[in-house]
Amino acid sequence: MGEIGAITIFLFVLFLLLGSGVWVGLALLGVAWVGMELFTPRPVGDAMATIVWTASSSWTLTALPLFIWMGEILYRTRLSEDMFRGLSPWMARLPGGLIHTNIVGCTVFAAVSGSSAATLTTVGKMSVPELRARDYPERMIIGTLAGAATLGLMIPPSLTLIVYGVTVRESISKLFIAGILPGLVLAAMFMAYVAVTSQLSRNFNPKADPPMSFGAKLKNSRFLVPVILLIMLVIGSMYLGFATATEAAAFGVLGSLTLAAGQGSLSWGSFSESLMGAVRTSAMIALILAGAAFLSLSMGFTGIPRGLANLIASLDLSRFELLMALLVFYIILGCFLDGISSVVLTMAVVEPMIRQAGIDLVWFGIFIVVVVEMAQITPPIGFNLFVLQGMTNHEMSFIARAALPMFAIMVVMVFVLIAFPDLATWLPENIRQAPGGG
Repeated sequence: MGEIGAITIFLFVLFLLLGSGVWVGLALLGVAWVGMELFTPRPVGDAMATIVWTASSSWTLTALPLFIWMGEILYRTRLSEDMFRGLSPWMARLPGGLIHTNIVGCTVFAAVSGSSAATLTTVGKMSVPELRARDYPERMIIGTLAGAATLGLMIPPSLTLIVYGVTVRESISKLFIAGILPGLVLAAMFMAYVAVTSQLSRNFNPKADPPMSFGAKLKNSRFLVPVILLIMLVIGSMYLGFATATEAAAFGVLGSLTLAAGQGSLSWGSFSESLMGAVRTSAMIALILAGAAFLSLSMGFTGIPRGLANLIASLDLSRFELLMALLVFYIILGCFLDGISSVVLTMAVVEPMIRQAGIDLVWFGIFIVVVVEMAQITPPIGFNLFVLQGMTNHEMSFIARAALPMFAIMVVMVFVLIAFPDLATWLPENIRQAPGGG
């Protein structure tokens, strides 16, 4: 059977399983099983057991549940309230006012949580009522929150970057450091959009808070000290080469437990809830990774990844043309799959193309994250849209329209990355890594 026939079978079985409501991880295992039965005489059960164990026992992958647990602990603290009290005095006088607390708050929380949904929920539960009380435009509140929350996927620690690094066997610490500058640039682009739009909009007339003296602003900034210390502990330990990503994650868990205890929000109930929440999310991602690893093995027997890489090479596409094709491909895929599923499902095919084209894998990791960030705010599967719908009770169509400008800014960010690749590669190339690199 030819490669076209093999691709057709894989896609048919995959969409059949996904359409029937089967979990993504189990769907990937099912597709791989069918492929192994059809394309190789090798015992399927033995192959699956070996590859699933190998994929699940990676030491680098240990960082994943630790960072997830850190985010779960912080979600149950008063961190969002403290961030709003610390940030709002400094944001109030900027063009766009307190809308900027959505973006800056998400940027700060993204630096201690690898999840877009956790960032959105934590910042949104405090900022949405406060901004509504001051009569800020609802569409701008919703749109900036949806877009800025995706920074949780890029600014380290990022769950998507961990999954990508494990999949392509690249240093997690390098990928984390590579995400810092692009994440800050994207946040600045969101803030610039808010500043310009607020000046041009006739409906932008929020209630202004009373002016605050510089001393009072500094006094309020004390609420930001705990989260800044936690960011310095997690990212600083990797940045200075003291810790690998896994060790930094362990520091982060200890730091977040200390912060929760200091705020008085650490109880046996909150501790067990955070632990079980981390177990559920980690198990889901681990199952997807195991399924993707088995699917990669199965596809290897068909020769599909090698054949597609050779096809791309024969088309003689330029680097830019290949990246544009992948941009469109991932935007379409993101309408139906979440970011992590998109990465693990496609890397077996995409990685050989990237290596063939001579594209830096660290840079491509940041490119991939920007593109799958868009999947968080594109209907019908955009996860941030569902979270916001539950939080605000708006129609999905309203939330999607509000997030559309943020989607456009992310597309612009892709071209910024292509035009200035050093944005993603300069820091990891010039910073000492911790021994062990993972």
